[in-house]
Amino acid sequence: MAELGEANEAELQRLVAAEQQKAQFTAQVHHFMELCWDKCVEKPGNRLDSRTENCLSSCVDRFIDTTLAITSRFAQIVQKGGQ
Repeated sequence: MAELGEANEAELQRLVAAEQQKAQFTAQVHHFMELCWDKCVEKPGNRLDSRTENCLSSCVDRFIDTTLAITSRFAQIVQKGGQ
């Protein structure tokens, strides 16, 4: 019976760690959104000029590259934890 309790506790710890990582990822998304906005948008209007559009595109590209790297690392950690 104690083994079942230990298994449940280990599973709970794994779930809590996964939720913490999701929360960290969400916080990073919001942080990148703020950075891109602050860096690229001087004054909001009805349309974006080409300079602002290019800046936002580059910023998003960097965000996507970063996200892929983080996701890949997360997958490696999860895979190691499952072994």
